[in-house]
Amino acid sequence: MDPDLSDLDSFLTEADTDGYLIDADSSDSDQRYLSGFDAHDPFLTLYDGETHLLVSGLEYGRAKKESRADSVSRYADYDYQYGSPEERYRMLADFLADHEVSSLSVPTRFPLATADGLRERDIEVEAETDDVITEIRAAKTDTEVEHIREAQHANEKAMERAETLLREATVEEGVLYHDGEALTSERVRREIEITLLREGCALDETIVSCGADAADPHDGGSGLLEAGETVVIDIFPKSKETNYHADMTRTFSVGDPSERAREWYDLTARAKEAALDAVEPGATGEDVHDAVCDVYEDAGLPTLRAEPETETGFIHSTGHGIGLDVHELPRLAPGGTELEAGHVITVEPGLYDPQVGGVRIEDLVVVTEDGYENLTDYPEEFVL
Repeated sequence: MDPDLSDLDSFLTEADTDGYLIDADSSDSDQRYLSGFDAHDPFLTLYDGETHLLVSGLEYGRAKKESRADSVSRYADYDYQYGSPEERYRMLADFLADHEVSSLSVPTRFPLATADGLRERDIEVEAETDDVITEIRAAKTDTEVEHIREAQHANEKAMERAETLLREATVEEGVLYHDGEALTSERVRREIEITLLREGCALDETIVSCGADAADPHDGGSGLLEAGETVVIDIFPKSKETNYHADMTRTFSVGDPSERAREWYDLTARAKEAALDAVEPGATGEDVHDAVCDVYEDAGLPTLRAEPETETGFIHSTGHGIGLDVHELPRLAPGGTELEAGHVITVEPGLYDPQVGGVRIEDLVVVTEDGYENLTDYPEEFVL
């Protein structure tokens, strides 16, 4: 996958700097995207119309083989191995001089020590605040969309495993049991993780929350799962091969939920459809968010748009972009900018109140030239 970096070229021209420099490991998604290289230790990526890497000898052979850089240099080329910080800054200054770079734009979170070390060597360093590479990453190539689609397929298998545990559960004194053992958030989460590993994906956390826990959108959940309560399952894995994420949420109830919870589920399903109807190129993330707020407010429920201090009702944004990060641009929220073909976004309205529980339904879609394609092929069934 070769990204279109023409917007970065335009940015450097407008900023009147010679190059763009990232000093980070590949857990920084802008670094991963610009370099095309995956390394656990920090390395340097310089873009000056071409992409140049500066890596340790440990990573040199792999960087030449795996990255999409136009050139790869190693520390030894500049008589540096593991010396002092001053020696490292001298090496980096020499590397920049070799590429005739004397002024740099750098990301907002660029290391201060590196910036100061370069400035002491008469190299201009200016932090950019436009998130230029993050903005470029927002519009996905066809290859990136396929990576996300594959991760979502794995995600659906994990959700199916979780739903099966709930569907097969028996109820004893209001508590769910499976194969004679009490069913807990932790047990369901473990089965989700095992399924994802078998599908080549991994995740650091997932949400399996029940009852009052589910009223906190980011509560991971713990302890016993109970009949008649809402169970929110939100899974957002990353492919171990491609590093691209997926995201999906479903809400279930084993046994009869409260009438209020049923109303909330139906309303949230309507809110999601209203949001999807609003998704198209040229619409803004705020437009999509407003469509959800309209549904909830028309039903007399609080939203942050109408009641900024509310702690119940619709208390988060409608969605976000997804890719190398699980949360990235664009935002489906107040101030959300214009959607473009290639944006991959979540649509995830929800309602929350400790007295009722939580309800959230989330699909993952890609914006197309004439609307959207839903990358989620998983049913919505509340009562199991």
